[in-house]
Amino acid sequence: MLATLERIKLLENAEQLAKMVLNSEIAEQYQICLYKLRSNQESQRKIRRFTSQKELYEEVQRFGKYHPDYKRVMTEIRESKREMDLDLLVADFKLAENDLQNLLDEISVLVGGAVSKHIKVSTGNPFFETGHGGGCGSGGSCGCSA
Repeated sequence: MLATLERIKLLENAEQLAKMVLNSEIAEQYQICLYKLRSNQESQRKIRRFTSQKELYEEVQRFGKYHPDYKRVMTEIRESKREMDLDLLVADFKLAENDLQNLLDEISVLVGGAVSKHIKVSTGNPFFETGHGGGCGSGGSCGCSA
């Protein structure tokens, strides 16, 4: 019974932390950028163009440079990616997305570290790597991934 009450309290605190993140300026900026990006037809056109080019690119990659449309598809995917990346709303969204991800990574590291310094927290960000690499199979300090 005591463990159940403790678990409920921990889950309530986690929910409160999630609400704090959602109410943060970083999350608000992310939502604003997402809304602007989804609402802009020109940005959406660039994203759709890149997505369709990406599907062609994946098909061409199966055959490599021997595919008859290899050069054309490679050129077009680079052009559409560049066009999409240079779109101001896409760039703003990516920055806001990275800021939110960094906040979540920082929280994960703090929570994991508060439990134990040996807890591995996957953040996907090398800045947060602690150097406590795991053994074989984890791609840790030995460098293998077998």
